[in-house]
Amino acid sequence: MKNKPIDPLQHSKLTGTIHSGITATTLDGKPARLAIIDDNGNILDAGLPVAKEVWHLVIGVHLNYLRGTGHIVMHSTPPGIALPAKEAAAPEPADKPQAPAGRGKK
Repeated sequence: MKNKPIDPLQHSKLTGTIHSGITATTLDGKPARLAIIDDNGNILDAGLPVAKEVWHLVIGVHLNYLRGTGHIVMHSTPPGIALPAKEAAAPEPADKPQAPAGRGKK
């Protein structure tokens, strides 16, 4: 059975590989950029930093799933703590995937 997108993108395409991360293109193959847009249409962040942050977050979530800790929520920044602009724009996320929790004694 082939996986079909639940809600396919109408004007763009996303691809990802382990060696190149996430890539966004138009349907005809021209380069595109990922962006974080608020409810008012303001672009908060865009481009390579967004793609890298999404990639690291997806990898962390997947690793937690494989470790049996998929219920743990991954955050790109500490929840409830606004980082200064300089730290928030860092190309690499500060947090790492969490180690699996022990399953307790039987």
